[in-house]
Amino acid sequence: MSNHLLTLAIVLLLAATGGAHSEQQHQHDTPISRFQNYLRINTAHPNPNYTAPVSFLTAIAQTLNLQIQTLHFTPSKSKPLLLLTWPGSRPSLPSLLLNSHLDSVPAEPHKWAHPPFSAHRTADGRIFARGAQDDKCIAIQYLEAIRNLKAADFVPIRTVHLSFVPDEEIGGLDGVAKFAASKEFRDLNVGFMLDEGQANPGDEFRVFYADRTPWNLIVKAKGAPGHGSRLYDNGAMENLMNSVEVMTRFRAAQFDVVKAGKASISEVISVNPVYLKSGIASGDGFAMNMQPSEAEAGFNIRIPPTVDPELVRKRIAEEWAPEARNLTYQLIEKGPNRDYRGRPLATPTDDSNPWWSVFKQAIASAGGKLAKPEILASTTDARYMRQQGIPALGFSPMTNTPILLHDHNEFLKDTVFLKGIKVYESVISALSSVVETSE
Repeated sequence: MSNHLLTLAIVLLLAATGGAHSEQQHQHDTPISRFQNYLRINTAHPNPNYTAPVSFLTAIAQTLNLQIQTLHFTPSKSKPLLLLTWPGSRPSLPSLLLNSHLDSVPAEPHKWAHPPFSAHRTADGRIFARGAQDDKCIAIQYLEAIRNLKAADFVPIRTVHLSFVPDEEIGGLDGVAKFAASKEFRDLNVGFMLDEGQANPGDEFRVFYADRTPWNLIVKAKGAPGHGSRLYDNGAMENLMNSVEVMTRFRAAQFDVVKAGKASISEVISVNPVYLKSGIASGDGFAMNMQPSEAEAGFNIRIPPTVDPELVRKRIAEEWAPEARNLTYQLIEKGPNRDYRGRPLATPTDDSNPWWSVFKQAIASAGGKLAKPEILASTTDARYMRQQGIPALGFSPMTNTPILLHDHNEFLKDTVFLKGIKVYESVISALSSVVETSE
């Protein structure tokens, strides 16, 4: 073979192998693969890894030419908050904020069909991982939607911010609570926020205009100690059991309203016992012939914004844990229940809110349909924005999907994930193009 032919053969071989390598790289650099790689980072409590996801998301942001800030609101700087910015053509207008949280709840690997941080993808497209629905999906969907909009040369009128925050699953006190109260947040001039929602087994997108406020209630009882055979008035266990019975009757009455179809679960007050503690320890058990002088129970309470929290406080003091029955209580309120003007934490979903009209139209433009707006039965970081008077909606574009947040075998189908990207393209482009609002 002549030198010329040999050179030509080598060039063709390199081109062929280079093309194969490029194709292989492309197969491993897709929206689905980026979603899987994000899911593989273990951010579960009680020791979430925050450094790795911030680095991962920062690398994606760099490829998209987004402005990047890492904020810290704790002295140890162990809980970073990543803030990305896509500047608008009219930055003086109030901005759009897209929020998601970095952390996730724990998982019990032995109860899963696939390891919870493997992001295993089955033949039918189900991606199993803790955080697949709650809520690492929307973080990547935001970024992929922006990638597509940039590729189409779209330029937002309003600036778009993306916040990736710590500690949502444990109340957000070192995350969005401090962020929303900071100068850095005020400087963003946020006019509207989107946060996480929930999946829907049906074919409509769920949207949430409010959350229930979480309270933790600890009730303690005291009474005379003594022999197990004696009858006492106002014994510690008797008083505590009386308190539990009163709250159980209230819970049943609220649940009856739900069962009768007069309200959804998110529209009533839920009261759920979470622990009981009493007894005199003895060996591997308890002394059965001794009555304890102290007893304690814990309850998780969720209050919808339609309920006056002062009435619930009054009920606790007078009915659930009255001092007259040797009962004391500790009430731990996990976040705000009214905004800075004293109004319920709820975002209007009617024509009085121009953001709502644009959002609704954007969903329709993407070929979707919205279900009736709801109060979220649980709680998200959106409440801290509503406290500032900022309208906020909870929205995760997952239809025909079982609700598996915090459950074993949490998964999201790849087709649902990809459809969500298209939905966010429509939503982001529409909301960032709003010029006139009531601000």
